[in-house]
Amino acid sequence: MKMARMEAMRLLIVAGVGIGIGCGVALGQSAGQDMSNAGSHTRAAAVDTGHATSSAAHKTAAGTKTVAHKTATGTKTIAHKTATGTRTAANKTATGTKTVAHKTATGTKTAAHKTANGTGKVGDTIAGRPAPQ
Repeated sequence: MKMARMEAMRLLIVAGVGIGIGCGVALGQSAGQDMSNAGSHTRAAAVDTGHATSSAAHKTAAGTKTVAHKTATGTKTIAHKTATGTRTAANKTATGTKTVAHKTATGTKTAAHKTANGTGKVGDTIAGRPAPQ
């Protein structure tokens, strides 16, 4: 019986060592495969990120070109309208200045005539002449 126990114990030890080594190999292969999978997933994520970055760069460039074009067009339109408005204002100012100058000259002539007539009347009165009727 002692011998049977020894054989049974030896059998259990050999079986335990075999199972332990087998599990270690199985776990080692599983960890290696996990590392390989992680590397593949990381590489795929990097490629996806590169595509997304490239796409964003192209869209940003296109948007920038559109904004630059619209800004240039708007600037040309504003410059044209400003030039037209300036010409209109200059023409109206010149016309208004001529009108004011003409009216001022007319008013000055009228004032001068009235002043001369009034001065003549005062001179006649001082000289004792009768006022014309």
